[in-house]
Amino acid sequence: MSKRRTAILISGRGSNMASLIEAAKEPSFPAEIVLVLSNKPEAPGLFAAKAQGINVAAVDHKIYAGRAAFEASLQKMLLAHRIDFICLAGFMRLLTPSFVSHWEGRLINIHPSLLPSYKGLDTHERAIADGVKIHGCTVHYVVAEMDAGPIIAQAAVSVLDDDTPATLGARVLEQEHIIYPLALNLAAGRSLKINNLRVTGAKGVACAMVSPHIT
Repeated sequence: MSKRRTAILISGRGSNMASLIEAAKEPSFPAEIVLVLSNKPEAPGLFAAKAQGINVAAVDHKIYAGRAAFEASLQKMLLAHRIDFICLAGFMRLLTPSFVSHWEGRLINIHPSLLPSYKGLDTHERAIADGVKIHGCTVHYVVAEMDAGPIIAQAAVSVLDDDTPATLGARVLEQEHIIYPLALNLAAGRSLKINNLRVTGAKGVACAMVSPHIT
């Protein structure tokens, strides 16, 4: 089976991008990272990816009149690189239903909470404020509704009494770097089935993974 030509979309430093690139170096990995694309030309992740020998490009959202024009340029870039799978890794732009529909089943994202809890921004601050004891991260398929797609993988960490958003976020990020490559392996390897919001493996085994390292 040929590897799926994969693009990673970023807006910043690309720490999850780096974990995906590293995992994809394994010869048996089903995805090949062929493009890192950012909406910010100055994104540090672009320079990191280029240093790894990966094609990089920027489509600056600020120069377009609206999301439709911006996404049209994104599509042209993805088409030029013959992309057939996309990973969002800290890509801080909302995508239109039209774009999402075009990439249905081939577009995944990582979010720093245990969805469906804490959709949107400031997840660590909100978790601490609410006094929850378990927090974490989720990899999911992207749908038109924000942070609402079928869940591929999750990992959990405990919320400690003295946690700040920064300390909690750092532990969650460690788990993000673990589960995102695992989720891409499953999704790009075509071993998943989607039934409404439930994602299962080819043999009907649930693919949600919770880290045993709850600290």
